[in-house]
Amino acid sequence: MTCQLCSADAPLAAFDVTGGPAEASIQICATCRDQIAGELDPNHWRCLATAMWSETPAVQVQSARLLKRLEGEDWARDLAEQLWLDEETQAWVDAAPAASAHKDSNGAPLAAGDTVVLIKDLPVKGAGFTAKRGTAVRNISLVADNPEHIEGRVEGQRIVILTKFVKRK
Repeated sequence: MTCQLCSADAPLAAFDVTGGPAEASIQICATCRDQIAGELDPNHWRCLATAMWSETPAVQVQSARLLKRLEGEDWARDLAEQLWLDEETQAWVDAAPAASAHKDSNGAPLAAGDTVVLIKDLPVKGAGFTAKRGTAVRNISLVADNPEHIEGRVEGQRIVILTKFVKRK
């Protein structure tokens, strides 16, 4: 079996397409899964020109969502304009969970539980130490009311860190 998005002949895993019918999932390769979770390589996703016409609604939905994320690319905008979905499938596309407003210094989305690395030395107010550049902060928490703040443990202290000073590992 091949990846339902890029047609790669690689080991596959189920990927849940949220917001639609219960248990809706597609079989995708690790490359597609990693890119969906992080930064998209536009050249990899040219395969959506074929995938978007799949007879499987979950593949159509994921293709439409990816084309929307790639709307800065002319070819992706053209494909999105060509794509026609029935009302039920379009509602599923629109029901996509909101992307995290928390983004690292490179613009990659952050999620609770991620591991990040500090990109500069940060003096920690009130704790009397400096968190050194390159320090890994594991199992971060997102500050709900401020997308520029995350929380994590550095040298045994729970601290608030500005997202512009971290990159996702």
